Amino acid sequence: MDQDKTFREFWKHKRLSQMSDDEWESLCDGCGRCCLNKLEDEDDGRIYYTRAACLLLDIPTCRCTDYENRKTRMPDCLKLSVDNAHYFDWLPETCAYRLLAEGEPLPQWHPLITGTTQSVIDAGISVRDLAKPESEVEDLSEEVIAFSDGHSDLI
Repeated sequence: MDQDKTFREFWKHKRLSQMSDDEWESLCDGCGRCCLNKLEDEDDGRIYYTRAACLLLDIPTCRCTDYENRKTRMPDCLKLSVDNAHYFDWLPETCAYRLLAEGEPLPQWHPLITGTTQSVIDAGISVRDLAKPESEVEDLSEEVIAFSDGHSDLI
């Protein structure tokens, strides 16, 4: 086996618990979906995404503006770790953390496969053209969206 290829494709050869911090962080595709506000149905526990983005999300780049301090500034922000992988079902179905925790492969558009973050935008996964600042949202229930086939629609 090509050792260099094994190193480059670490997600195929390592469990989440075996990954270095840099490998773990590189799993994030930068779509921004996890930074959207969500609503939970009290009756059945289903999670519904909204267009309202966390105040720390820079929507055009889909990156956190204060990643290192996000938990302090936004106490509801969840830090993903292998210790809470069994709770990844709230993450988008396209999320690498969720997919790998469920034993699934990365999608072909993932930046670790394509070598470019543009592939997330080209695949319609990024929220940059969908999200809006939560400060501009009056009623989250009017901003509920559904993701299907990589794209999103208002419900």
